[in-house]
Amino acid sequence: MMLNIPFPSVSLSHTPTPLEKMPNLTSVMSGPEIWIKRDDCTGLAMGGNKARQLEYYVGQALQQGADTLLTTGAVQSNHVRMTIAAARKMGMKIEVQLEKRVSGRQSEYYDSGNPLLMKIMGARIHHYPVGEDEEGADNALYERAEQLKAEAAAPYVIPLSGMHTPYGALGYVKAAAEILQQIEQMELPFDAIVLASGSANTHAGLLFGLRLLGSPINVYGMCVRRSAELQKQRVLNKTNQLAPMMKVDICVTADDVHVDDCMLQPGYGQLNEHVIEAISLTAESEGILLDPTYTGKAMAGLLAYARDGLWAKNQKVIFLHTGGTPALFGYPELISE
Repeated sequence: MMLNIPFPSVSLSHTPTPLEKMPNLTSVMSGPEIWIKRDDCTGLAMGGNKARQLEYYVGQALQQGADTLLTTGAVQSNHVRMTIAAARKMGMKIEVQLEKRVSGRQSEYYDSGNPLLMKIMGARIHHYPVGEDEEGADNALYERAEQLKAEAAAPYVIPLSGMHTPYGALGYVKAAAEILQQIEQMELPFDAIVLASGSANTHAGLLFGLRLLGSPINVYGMCVRRSAELQKQRVLNKTNQLAPMMKVDICVTADDVHVDDCMLQPGYGQLNEHVIEAISLTAESEGILLDPTYTGKAMAGLLAYARDGLWAKNQKVIFLHTGGTPALFGYPELISE
């Protein structure tokens, strides 16, 4: 299935990514048939969902003549790590801003995993002291961009708040077509997709793409940063923005947006017993690594739904693995005795 996406883009990801069955986890759970979409395998500095999103942000940047990318994120941000990689791949300069969103962490959280990779790729790193102020963090980027302009640079800001055009979501509008083509080739019916819902670019783009192409597959987003009420509105707002971008009528309603914050506590980037179980069970049954901030919480939600009987044994559910593996190195307590 092909879609005409009328925006500039570059090639940063290894796609299509595999869609494969998780037979051992399915057997352990004795519930629906669990499959996995391996967007942890997109390449670009250890992979993840941000590769698809960055193709459109960087496309915009280069069209505008930018030579420097700026973005913001948490200390263990996958988005920041992959934005640095995208800049290096495209021969651009890069400055990033790290927000202290998670308190009380061990030293490994600040020195290994994503922060280590950021330093290896030579990014210029700034810091923003507030962890829950998206607009403030974005404003700090725009202030830095003005300074760079005064130095004769040509910066492009990739913001994170919900106030900006969701170019990154276009990567998952395109991914929806990829998934539907794989399903068609397999000649198998799939009933649901489960993913981590944070910035909402992945969630909104995938849901919009499925509905645009006429698919009724439900998308369940597990909240990783904010309440279900706030996240639902964020997803819906972005799908509504995508409609005019794609020059079509709005095709997603509030009833299409399924979000759940049952695995969010005690907060962003923090573990709970269900997330620890999901990470351990997936690793031990399938040899697949999940991270504590995003995919661990998404899998914990999927397992809870399976145990609650949301899906019958003959139904098929896709887990969207959005990457994030480097963050594991910031959580040594996962293997503490």
